[in-house]
Amino acid sequence: MKQLKSKRNLARKIIGGLSFTSTLLIFQACYGTPQDFEPDLLIEGKVKAQATGLPIKSICVSVVGEEQDLLTDEAGTFSFYLLMKDSITLRFEDIDNTQNGSFASKDSVLTDLSNEVFVNITLPEK
Repeated sequence: MKQLKSKRNLARKIIGGLSFTSTLLIFQACYGTPQDFEPDLLIEGKVKAQATGLPIKSICVSVVGEEQDLLTDEAGTFSFYLLMKDSITLRFEDIDNTQNGSFASKDSVLTDLSNEVFVNITLPEK
């Protein structure tokens, strides 16, 4: 008898969980996911060596005053989205100092921003 009650309780919990999950899926299907209503800005760019003009990988690109950074890929390119602002300061730093040579850090202030910005940066060697 006790075992039968235990099985019924387990079945009720499973069916209750599935019902709740189904309700959430139906809610999302009707109302959708939350939307981001603030304007976004796509920033793309390429980092090259000043002396050779070749792309530099593994340069840390960060947004000053924000907690967002990334590394350039094999082609020296980067891209990320930010909220639209009047101006944005990007910092370019060679954090490995040995893999691709040693490059000086550089800051770049972006103004006159539209929905998409492409930045070409050349870094001098140290």
